[in-house]
Amino acid sequence: MIYLDNAATTFPKPEGVYSAMDRFLRTSCANPGRSGHRMAVESQRVVSQCRQAVAGLLGAPSVDRVVFALNATDAINTAIKGLVRPGDHVVSTLMEHNAVARPLKRLEAEGVEVTYVPASAKGEVRAADVIGALRPETRLVAMIHASNVAGTLQPVEEVAAVTRCRDALLLVDAAQTAGAVPVHIADMGIDLLAFAGHKGTLGPPGTGGLVLGMRADPRPLREGGTGTRSESVEHPDELPERLEAGTMNVSGLVGLLEGVRHVMERSVEGIREHELAAAQAIEQGLARVPGVTLHGPRRFVRRAGVVSFSLENMDPRDVAAVLDTSFGIATRPGLHCAPLAHQSLGTYPVGTVRMSPGPFTTEADVRAAVDAVAAIAGAV
Repeated sequence: MIYLDNAATTFPKPEGVYSAMDRFLRTSCANPGRSGHRMAVESQRVVSQCRQAVAGLLGAPSVDRVVFALNATDAINTAIKGLVRPGDHVVSTLMEHNAVARPLKRLEAEGVEVTYVPASAKGEVRAADVIGALRPETRLVAMIHASNVAGTLQPVEEVAAVTRCRDALLLVDAAQTAGAVPVHIADMGIDLLAFAGHKGTLGPPGTGGLVLGMRADPRPLREGGTGTRSESVEHPDELPERLEAGTMNVSGLVGLLEGVRHVMERSVEGIREHELAAAQAIEQGLARVPGVTLHGPRRFVRRAGVVSFSLENMDPRDVAAVLDTSFGIATRPGLHCAPLAHQSLGTYPVGTVRMSPGPFTTEADVRAAVDAVAAIAGAV
């Protein structure tokens, strides 16, 4: 299998992810913070190490402001629903993943007003348009860092420079960038950053989290056992326990820790250079294939490693199916859980075929992918 679906979930994982999770499940799989025996202590130690590693990677203002979640979607829901109330105003964009769009749609029905800032046909959102949509009652700006459809990097730093002078908070969906594009929440002025553990940080599914700046103080979505303040039926107010009720996916965090360590050893900048080189080679190759239309910006300096394309007279699902069954190449067709983005790009309702290289994509993989699309196009 040539795997070009890293924007959904990275594969393969570093070998250390597999071995560390296997070892932990066999020897130390106990509840962190709930008991005093050695297995529980080891579990708590691993959770703390993972929290420290993520804080270092993403520039958290303090370790206790790294909150673990089920995934980036869970983290985004914690941020949006923990901050926004009826009567508030939210600014978002038409390039958002449904992880942002659907919670906002629910809140609109409950009395929250949402302004959606448009994007260009290449998926680019102008900072001036986002800033121009702010009002005195704006509580939150929620925007994706890099489009999972077109790879377009959005101007979050320019927006942050303004929201920090207002009462509005900035939530950034970094599912496509954490671990793959340099991100530093404190330096960039971001108030809340959601990340997916199973993508750029190379951990397993079921991991992710929310990194909080010093201005952000969301209410918990769930309350229950935390292993702290067990004498009280009131949920603790301290972070990170306030937002982490229930037993954690500790074995997943073991894998996430090893994934983050691998990213930091290679460096985010090194991984970004590798992925962009692969994506650029794919795009340059596809541009020479008759019948192929490429979507998104051509400037790779403002891109993540994602390539979306259409093939004339073929449904994207059929293209992806042939790539899989006849060539052993994994891609992602359709709307990519981002219908608003596809409407902006003009690819709604059928969507596109997305190829997303990862840290382990080789030049041979790239050549094979381009040759396969050329063969399909020649057979149409």
